[in-house]
Amino acid sequence: MQIDIRQSCNAAYTKTLDTAGLRKEFLAEQIFTADQITMTYSHVDRIVFGGIMPVASEIAMPDLGKTFGTAYFLERRELGLINIGGAGTVVVDGVSYDIGHEEALYIGKGAKDLTFKSVSKDTPAKFYYNSTPAHAAYPIKKVTLEMASPQVMGDAKSSNRRTINKYIVPGVVDSCQLIMGLTKLEEGSMWNTMPCHTHERRMEVYFYFNMSPDALVFHMHGEPTETRHIVMHNEQAVISPSWSIHSGVGTQAYTFIWGMAGENQTFPDMDHVAMADIK
Repeated sequence: MQIDIRQSCNAAYTKTLDTAGLRKEFLAEQIFTADQITMTYSHVDRIVFGGIMPVASEIAMPDLGKTFGTAYFLERRELGLINIGGAGTVVVDGVSYDIGHEEALYIGKGAKDLTFKSVSKDTPAKFYYNSTPAHAAYPIKKVTLEMASPQVMGDAKSSNRRTINKYIVPGVVDSCQLIMGLTKLEEGSMWNTMPCHTHERRMEVYFYFNMSPDALVFHMHGEPTETRHIVMHNEQAVISPSWSIHSGVGTQAYTFIWGMAGENQTFPDMDHVAMADIK
């Protein structure tokens, strides 16, 4: 398995990048590949993200100890995943967890042997995952969509009516720093957040999906007074540093998974940007 390593980019350097440069530094274009694990390792808060898509056979997490300077991948890390495909099974140290469509699994620090398989190769599971450094071991927990602390926000007038499903957040799952959730936009809504915000205390990775082949998302990037955008297609992910605005708009409704790492787990801790200040 090849790991795509991304170094940190500060705001001043990012201003100098052209379209190709922005995409190279922040965009992960291929998340799912049949019978493989993809992995991007960002130096921004040391988050790791990617996709696991077992089709012909089960997939085992390889020995990554040397890469991460540990005995095994999750020796000092935690991991969360959300299945956006067909029914699948995750086996953690010999214990099986059935993970259906739009169900999640949190795996705490210290889990050693991980394998992934699909119930049917015709409708394979697609496990999208995030992993962050961890200081303590919390119990493994499966989270269904019904358990995911739904919150309806926005309205049709501003084209951002959406339901935020919080899978891995305090009160639902105990974790060290990882936060994950899935947001669904209603038909006719295209903005995932507006007015936009930053949060100096947490970075974020967005994974966009449920998009038709001719649909796009313009993911907003950069400081509030130096905005840029990154064009995204179905099943792609983008790194959004803490200094960058967190927002995006699509040509049609879509769904996205957000994952955060940083100093706190307070979901409402956002620095909102006034519309008049955005440039």
